[in-house]
Amino acid sequence: MPTVDVDGRRISLSHLDKVLYPETGFTKAEVIGYYHRIAPVMVPHLAGRALTLRRWPNGVDQSGFFEKRCPKHRPDWLPTAPGPGDRNGTIDYCEFDEAAALVWAANMAAIELHAPMAVAGDIETPRAVVFDLDPGPPAAMAECASIALDIRDVLASVRIQAWPKTSGSKGLQLYVPVNGPCGHEHASQFALAVAHVVEKARPKDVVTVMTKSERRGKVFIDWSQNSRHKTTVAVYSLRARPRPTVSTPVSWEEVEAAADGDDPLVFEASDVLARVELDGDLFAPVLTTEQELPSPA
Repeated sequence: MPTVDVDGRRISLSHLDKVLYPETGFTKAEVIGYYHRIAPVMVPHLAGRALTLRRWPNGVDQSGFFEKRCPKHRPDWLPTAPGPGDRNGTIDYCEFDEAAALVWAANMAAIELHAPMAVAGDIETPRAVVFDLDPGPPAAMAECASIALDIRDVLASVRIQAWPKTSGSKGLQLYVPVNGPCGHEHASQFALAVAHVVEKARPKDVVTVMTKSERRGKVFIDWSQNSRHKTTVAVYSLRARPRPTVSTPVSWEEVEAAADGDDPLVFEASDVLARVELDGDLFAPVLTTEQELPSPA
């Protein structure tokens, strides 16, 4: 079994030639390679958080599973962190504070990584508010981008900024960094209030309820992702789609182009590595920007 040294950590690798994305032939070795190379910009967004892994050991065309509890066979250098837990109480999640953790997880075919808005050391205080824009067919990325621009304008009216990223699947996500005092209930109510403003202005295009029958041809603004127990796909995470797409930070200029139908905003692993090489981490301000949400009415 081959081993690799990642910053002094020895990690055993297995089945490197296994194809995890049959449509493209993307192998486990390539998944590991992507996570190793993206680690310098991804790890800061994961550090200190209780992570949920989504694993597809037999490839993305087969059944995968969520893994909240950090496996007992984890290396002794990998820390765990208490998270929201489950019905049986608090559980210990994996905490990824270094590149080696990403390589270890990728070797287990943990294709997707999902993170809460709060860090484990202060689980009651979300660091950001998230708007998850999910299109109901035939609505697609162009419609999501158009709604994202409207949300940006509503936020700007109260002097709040947001940073966009693709979900890596069908939609867009907007992160509003707070990085200060804020509770989950406040974050959720703020997100719902903004969503209602946009829904009222564009009732034929937007819905804020989860009922699937209400969502056809509309963009669902999922404000409920701000609940204490929820997680959202982490920035730079691969997705278990037919192709190795990635949850990718994008510029507002790119969102504007997408709203005009000029850019589908689909990025695969190689695209993202090239973007980071050229532009750095477009999502870095989410970690440091301090903003105060308006008080709930």
